[in-house]
Amino acid sequence: MVEIEIDGKTVEVEQGAMVMEAAKKIGTHIPHFCYHKKLSIAANCRMCLVEVEKAPKPLPACATPVTPGMKVHTHSEKAVAAQKSVMEFLLINHPLDCPICDQGGECQLQDLAVGYGKTSSRYQEEKRVVFHKNVGPLISMEEMSRCIHCTRCVRFGQEIAGVMELGMLHRGEHSEITAFVGKTVDSELSGNMIDLCPVGALTSKPFRYSARTWELGRKRSLSPHDALGSNIVVQTKANLVKRVVPYENDAINECWISDKDRFAYEGLNSPDRLQKPLVKQDNRWIETDWETALQYVARSFSAIRADHGAESLAAFSHGLASVEELHLLKKIFKALGSDQVETRLRTTDVSAAPVMPWLGMSIPQVGQLQRAFFIGSFLRKDQPLLAARVRLATKKGLKVSRLGASQEDWLMPVANTINVAPSQWIAELAAIASAVAQVKGVAAPAQASVTPVAQAIAESLLGGERKAIFLGAAAVAHPQYAQLHAYAQFIAEHTGAVLGFLPESGNTVGAHWVGAVSAQGVQGLLAKPLKAVVLLGAELDDFANPQALKTTLSQAGTVVALTAFDSPEMRALADVLLPVAPYTETSGSYVNAAGTLQSVQATVKPLGEARPAWKVLRVLGNLLNVDGCHFNSSEEVLSEAKSCGDIGQALNNTTSAKPQAPVGQAKTVERIADVPIHATDAIVRRAPALQATTDSARAQTIGLASDIFAGLGIQNGDLVKVTQDSCVVTAKAIEEKSLAAGVVRVSAATAHSAQLGNMFGSLTVERV
Repeated sequence: MVEIEIDGKTVEVEQGAMVMEAAKKIGTHIPHFCYHKKLSIAANCRMCLVEVEKAPKPLPACATPVTPGMKVHTHSEKAVAAQKSVMEFLLINHPLDCPICDQGGECQLQDLAVGYGKTSSRYQEEKRVVFHKNVGPLISMEEMSRCIHCTRCVRFGQEIAGVMELGMLHRGEHSEITAFVGKTVDSELSGNMIDLCPVGALTSKPFRYSARTWELGRKRSLSPHDALGSNIVVQTKANLVKRVVPYENDAINECWISDKDRFAYEGLNSPDRLQKPLVKQDNRWIETDWETALQYVARSFSAIRADHGAESLAAFSHGLASVEELHLLKKIFKALGSDQVETRLRTTDVSAAPVMPWLGMSIPQVGQLQRAFFIGSFLRKDQPLLAARVRLATKKGLKVSRLGASQEDWLMPVANTINVAPSQWIAELAAIASAVAQVKGVAAPAQASVTPVAQAIAESLLGGERKAIFLGAAAVAHPQYAQLHAYAQFIAEHTGAVLGFLPESGNTVGAHWVGAVSAQGVQGLLAKPLKAVVLLGAELDDFANPQALKTTLSQAGTVVALTAFDSPEMRALADVLLPVAPYTETSGSYVNAAGTLQSVQATVKPLGEARPAWKVLRVLGNLLNVDGCHFNSSEEVLSEAKSCGDIGQALNNTTSAKPQAPVGQAKTVERIADVPIHATDAIVRRAPALQATTDSARAQTIGLASDIFAGLGIQNGDLVKVTQDSCVVTAKAIEEKSLAAGVVRVSAATAHSAQLGNMFGSLTVERV
């Protein structure tokens, strides 16, 4: 530790720390623009100049290391004069457009200019003009004349997002920040550049000119769009969500959020919003009141139960639903004699599912790993912020290995990759398990020839101290998920690694906690003759096999959709549409991947006649004579849900399945289905800006492995016909060199995937 003095106050900091960090420790503010605690030091704005005794001139606090006995003056005459001189330089070319600038009211330059700027400028020449750039649908670079070249955006791309999408051209007053020629900013974390920009050069394109910052109401909330539970601040005006920004929480999302978390709010204001209860009669939709609609549902369910038994009742919920909503849904069906409530909509193999799958560690611990092995994960798109932690960990020595059907760029060094068709994943895990067994002197689960890459992964996991094996969303959706889990568990046990899961949805862990999972799984339930079905926030695109869902619902007597959105698909499948409030319009609780329970309150009032789903279920429970449904608040529901047991004690990644010898598969063309980052739930799918991104455009194509692409003799953009389980779809094809041989990517949750069968399996591809 080093002891220094700042403005007469003594402070101790670690050797190598900068004066800026020492000042922050004692609460002394030093003006700055380029410095950011999560980014490397650039020292190019010079706004943080301070006086250091015995130094011949002011020094930048962000780039001056502390030394024993150092005395620093941050507000001395010399320091303030230097800071004011820097401010004068910064304002020389800055446009005087504060009245129309989107950053007005929350602009660092504006704030500091009040304290360090002059009342007039000595600069009489014409100000420079920097031409605007189009970098995509999310970030506006229309007023780059405002840029002060702090390079925060450039450093963020390189260091956090992992890709340099912005850079600086030229020198002096000709310097400008720009993207590469003809390129847009496509990182899934790009929106954080907006927050980092200390002036109005980078602003939110969807939010642009829609409100002034001082007009907005602010409420803390969380994002349920992935399993991290990122903390956010929802900003509102006139009962509409206008903007979402991160709320700093180092234990979860640090000070970042993904673009999905940031811009999905557009879907909340979609014209598709359902605002009144609808009931189908004689194949016509009729608007009705809540009492009539719920009584109709209660009568239908009671009659179906009496005529066909409780086994004819089932409910399917998206993982976006809160703990309170899932608890009440489970409670109602249990009272009706049915345990058929399911949230694992994309999981087809539940033969040996764990009790409560979770990350296996706290989120910060992911960044401290020395070895990590990812099985069936599209990490960068499935968990953008977790991927950022892994990316930073690789700079500290983390060795990453992965098994999948695609070698897509994770923007980090990957030490070992096994890239094979999904049907070969078990065989590859058997090879790794055999390599581990040889070293540990134990019996291997199955005889398998050990390949060099399998040996390398085994040696990687046997080395190091902090290590983990993660099963991703594609592994959980795999038709032989139980065997993947069993092999992963064997490898983890014999290498000393932690076994963890990368849950797909915002409340996947919470759904297991309250028991909103069934013994049969979604595939088993859809194979039964169901007569009454409830869909809670779930749409066709959320299921592993949309065609199987269509078949089941078309044969059901009553289908009730508790949904925030109206759609032609829902009108075709359902008999009752009940408008329920999305997460910003209701209170609720969510359990993230690390097992952390977080509760939030509504930020705006429900739209139209929409009601919180927990209130709708409470009334429905009373109409069905379910005991104990007289709740006055979501807090009371949560209190009862906690009777399920302590979350920490319930977390369990163990499987009862035993590794079996892999079965040889006939060589066929196989499908791999990623869930596109901007198609994970109904809200995200209705956000126009997110649907205009390159990620969303790619999801609408069919990706072909190089061997298939060459065999068809086609060009990128040509049409191909894909046939799976007698279902046919035609779409544009592109060559994806990252795909394993014999693999075709048909993304789930898209218009063309809804016309096909399961997310995995054999298919045929023909040139149109």
